[in-house]
Amino acid sequence: MNTLTQLANFQDEIRKQYNGLSKRLKQVAKYMLDNGNNVVFDTVSTTAERIGVPPSTLIRFANAFGFSGFNEIKQLFRQDMMERTSCYTERIQLFRQIEHVDEQRSELNHILDLFIQGNTQALQQLASQASQENLDKTIEILNQAKRIFIVGLKRSFSIANYLNYTLHHLNYDVFMIDGSGGMFDEQLSRIRENDAVIAISFSPYANETLNVVTATAKAGVKHIAITDSQLSPLLAFSDVSFIVKEAQVSGFRSQCATMTLAQTIAVYLALSKI
Repeated sequence: MNTLTQLANFQDEIRKQYNGLSKRLKQVAKYMLDNGNNVVFDTVSTTAERIGVPPSTLIRFANAFGFSGFNEIKQLFRQDMMERTSCYTERIQLFRQIEHVDEQRSELNHILDLFIQGNTQALQQLASQASQENLDKTIEILNQAKRIFIVGLKRSFSIANYLNYTLHHLNYDVFMIDGSGGMFDEQLSRIRENDAVIAISFSPYANETLNVVTATAKAGVKHIAITDSQLSPLLAFSDVSFIVKEAQVSGFRSQCATMTLAQTIAVYLALSKI
């Protein structure tokens, strides 16, 4: 489950359980709902002091909602803040504030190690999540499709562009839906029965991609979804789907696992033609 969804679910759960909490836990609950930014930057002891409870109450609160400790709750708010900061320069500044990083100290090797470790874990998860059945079904859909349409916007664009590039080289009749010149409607109107749509989107999901998938959900059109959560809105329309958990370092998400999946699909298609 992506971080934004986890945080929203956590906040919803606080509201649902609020009336049944003890007086002190209610104090913590109210603070969690009203002061998310402070939770990110303050230490546990400072947060407890601001709320007017002992630090042990924060641990009890975390445990009551299924967390092993209060730092896990801090991490939810932290990642949410990072993901809502679209400007990368601002993300770096925010990262330095949260981590208290000395600007004069070179941390390139540290960041590289974090991405390597995260990507290694993401690739291991991909190996267990991308089933042979789903890969086979994807190849079958694409090989039987009269034409293939690919939509992937914002941070998904590079993956969509790679698939467009490779499928062209494999001589598939493939088109990108990117709304160039404001022509989303014109591009959508080309999709017919026996065509296939590959939709790629990650949280926060691009509205344009969701609109494309919704508009093309009609008889005879097959959908392949590449996304990041079992709660992704793309899944409601997909005939086959891949859930990819990417590495994330201080709000910056990798595309290593998703690109590996795209390359795997391309090679499978190439082999299917031999």
